[in-house]
Amino acid sequence: MTRSIIAILRGLKPEDAAATCAAIIEAGITRIEVPLNSPNPFHSIEAMATAYGDDAEIGAGTVLSTDDVGRVHEAGGKLIVSPNVDQRVIVATKTKGMASWPGVMTPTECFLALKSGADGLKVFPASLLGPSGIQALRAVLPHGTQVYAVGGAGPDTFKEWLAASCDGFGIGSALFAPGMRPAEVGTKAAKIVQAYDEATT
Repeated sequence: MTRSIIAILRGLKPEDAAATCAAIIEAGITRIEVPLNSPNPFHSIEAMATAYGDDAEIGAGTVLSTDDVGRVHEAGGKLIVSPNVDQRVIVATKTKGMASWPGVMTPTECFLALKSGADGLKVFPASLLGPSGIQALRAVLPHGTQVYAVGGAGPDTFKEWLAASCDGFGIGSALFAPGMRPAEVGTKAAKIVQAYDEATT
């Protein structure tokens, strides 16, 4: 079962990457990003993509340049997540056959991202809009647009966001913090998956 969750592993170290990735996949989350402001992120992405690239969609977050898109692609990544809308980054991502999830906040940013080829929209930080803000955005977005809440949505509030027409979530601090062991991350991931499954049934 594929769940509409992106695991955000900010601060992950390369030596822990493969084991942490395995624990998250085992729990039931199959989209994983390593933000590029983590230690040696491309090494982590490469380790995860080499070991589990057939089992999960692995890539990078906080991607701000076309050069970084290329480096993620070279590392075996297939997912590009950004905190902003940069048409050049979106186009470069799609040119390389990767999935593009730019960060948006306003209708203008939403439509610019979609026009540029984005696969989905990352509302960030979602806490600023809240569920009611996403519901208002949804009224003008094209049918079928994938909208994920990132920054402010979590296991305790999944149901509320889903009721407001949110499609999925990016989960960071509720799942991972630097220094956590893979088994601990796996336990947290399992609880998040349980909360998601309960909210979607």
